[in-house]
Amino acid sequence: MITRIWHGWTTHENALDYQELVEEEILPSIANRWIRGYRGAHLIRRDHENEVEFITLLWFDTPQAVREFAGENQDAAVVPAKARALLSRYDELAAHYQVIIEPE
Repeated sequence: MITRIWHGWTTHENALDYQELVEEEILPSIANRWIRGYRGAHLIRRDHENEVEFITLLWFDTPQAVREFAGENQDAAVVPAKARALLSRYDELAAHYQVIIEPE
């Protein structure tokens, strides 16, 4: 399994709107693409003094599934316009890790 990890940061004022956008629109739209080998996602959040950090973890079975999601440049960030409007900054590239141990 492969984990795709991506970071985005926003203001405290925009954090809830961004969180709701990811939960209600972005992740469901990824699931609705029926990508073979896509296994779901986690969205995690950490509040800092001056900003809020979000990390998105997407789970895929194969590199081919990652490419089906992200395109030929599988490391490129996939950030819809609505999300970009709410983020202060974000990673231009995602990182991919091979999962060695999974929870039981």
